[in-house]
Amino acid sequence: MKILFTGGCGYIGSHCALHFLQHTDAEIIIVDNLSTGFLKNYEYLKQIFGDRVRLVREDLENCEEIFKQNKIDTILHFGAFISVAESVENPILYYTNNTTKTLKLLSYCAKYKIKNFIFSSTAAVYGEPESDRMPITESYIPNPINPYGWSKLMNEVMLQNIAESDKINYVILRYFNVAGANMQNDYENGVAIGQRVRNATHLIKVACECAVGKREGMSIFGTNYHTQDGTCVRDYIHIDDLAMAHTAAYKLLQEAIGPFGEIFNVGYGIGFSVREVIDCVKEISKSNFKTYISGRRSGDAPILIADNTKLLKYTDWKPQFNNLHTIIESAYRWELFLTLQDNK
Repeated sequence: MKILFTGGCGYIGSHCALHFLQHTDAEIIIVDNLSTGFLKNYEYLKQIFGDRVRLVREDLENCEEIFKQNKIDTILHFGAFISVAESVENPILYYTNNTTKTLKLLSYCAKYKIKNFIFSSTAAVYGEPESDRMPITESYIPNPINPYGWSKLMNEVMLQNIAESDKINYVILRYFNVAGANMQNDYENGVAIGQRVRNATHLIKVACECAVGKREGMSIFGTNYHTQDGTCVRDYIHIDDLAMAHTAAYKLLQEAIGPFGEIFNVGYGIGFSVREVIDCVKEISKSNFKTYISGRRSGDAPILIADNTKLLKYTDWKPQFNNLHTIIESAYRWELFLTLQDNK
């Protein structure tokens, strides 16, 4: 059985590919133009799994040859730009890369009669729900407040429409804030995978970069939100638990009878503020790096916490690393490893 991973050289895509290779007998084809992904992530997978995984270095809209040459059973679509701030500054880039290219991918799915599709979406589709709606369920009417969220919501709608007309079973996973590194990393032998990113914007990643000395300090964007300490609150999920949610979704699709399409939140149902996260990073790293108070960023919601009841009910997903300290400790260990690798 062959599975196509778009964006499989990125942070989330590579970790999910690792989990699939460990827990299924599938062969994986990764299509990635490496604009934001990393060849090292693919090399890590190749080193362990050999011919069960291969990379096609190609742009998503030009990958029809893969469909012609392979009998693809399932697609996991991770390929996208993900910076909220960048999407506000350059919305055309996001609608071109995230939405237009997904439409092209879906046209290949229809043409080559792909059976199953798992889409990497985001909690950003919910926009700015009132705090009394937290934790937020999948039934909440989406209302994004930035082009990134809109680009993902457009993809959800396109997938649902095309799936209905072309008989594609699908699962849409709305991620909350993903962080951490693989818990089975063998740092002593240099066999490890984690969050590689150029110009990081995600809070835990940025804080860990500060903790290892890659940055002098970091900004806290907004301290006057209606939260317990005035800073934004988010639901943080460990990358391994997110990867397991994908294999649970895949199993659900394999067992589906007749037309099937569902949307699931992937989070823990617990929120932590920006200040709480930074304090936890400082505690674990024993580094009192500098923080600076800055104004609010356009497109940031005050609070986003997942109601994961539906995912727990419909699948066999059972989170294993539901602990902020565990998430941050794994992210920090990975950042130390990267620093040592860079200094060799």
